[in-house]
Amino acid sequence: MVGIALTYTTLGIDALQVSVECDRDGNMQHNVNIVGMPSNSVKESKDRVFAAIRNSKLSYHTGRYTINLAPADIKKDSSSLDLPIAISIMMNNDGVPEAALKKIGIIGELSLDGNVRPVDGVLPIAIAAKRDDLDLLIVPHENAEEAAIIEGLTVIPVTSLWETVQFLKGEITIPPATVDREKIFQVLNDFPLDMHDVKGQFQVKRALEVAAAGGHNLLMIGPPGSGKTMLVRRVPTILPELTLDEALESTKIHSVAGFSKDFKNGILTTRAFRSPHHTISDVAMDIRVG
Repeated sequence: MVGIALTYTTLGIDALQVSVECDRDGNMQHNVNIVGMPSNSVKESKDRVFAAIRNSKLSYHTGRYTINLAPADIKKDSSSLDLPIAISIMMNNDGVPEAALKKIGIIGELSLDGNVRPVDGVLPIAIAAKRDDLDLLIVPHENAEEAAIIEGLTVIPVTSLWETVQFLKGEITIPPATVDREKIFQVLNDFPLDMHDVKGQFQVKRALEVAAAGGHNLLMIGPPGSGKTMLVRRVPTILPELTLDEALESTKIHSVAGFSKDFKNGILTTRAFRSPHHTISDVAMDIRVG
């Protein structure tokens, strides 16, 4: 029997569906091999997964496990594959019924004790799951609010591998995550700063208004403390209002970069402002600015 679980991996700011297939040869000595172009972090998941299964008091048979991540020609680089790998193993060991995984997406990183940790890139994964017409998306509890923003997708928050297995077996019920979308949309473009706060600097403010209206670049030169950063921080407040589609696209970028944990309601509600130090390196700029 081959256990198959559906999951997703991020490619840039988008997500690709991955089928996690698990096969076991009970006549061989216990060994685990992950194929399908896994990254080093995914290859290491075999140790985390079996430790999590054992510490969750779930049983499995020994043997040679071959875990395939399809499609096999695309590199997978995400610890969010831990939970679906564990579920495919449990399915192979009759711990999860095959019918339970039809049109269900699963993401989550596992700790050694079986708890589910949050992951990055949940919003693009939720968008992809909605696009693929999945019935459910199982996510870490901390990521549930971010995924639930996508209307029409049922999001199930889980805290542990044991809880996930019991839910898929139908032995426990977990209420879907919900968010008040109307309330979230009301706080879009709610800025903590405002250009009205700036006293003086009339020529600079006029230049900022012209640049914002025309979509121009702007170079500000002056001594430290003259107010350059203070003024630029307020540029998003005079830009056109952030639409929902723009908010989702911006949040996708920040989610993949790992910045979404700082957002209220799981979504970026104002236009992004990045302020790297002038001595920043190219590599740090890629990480900091995204």
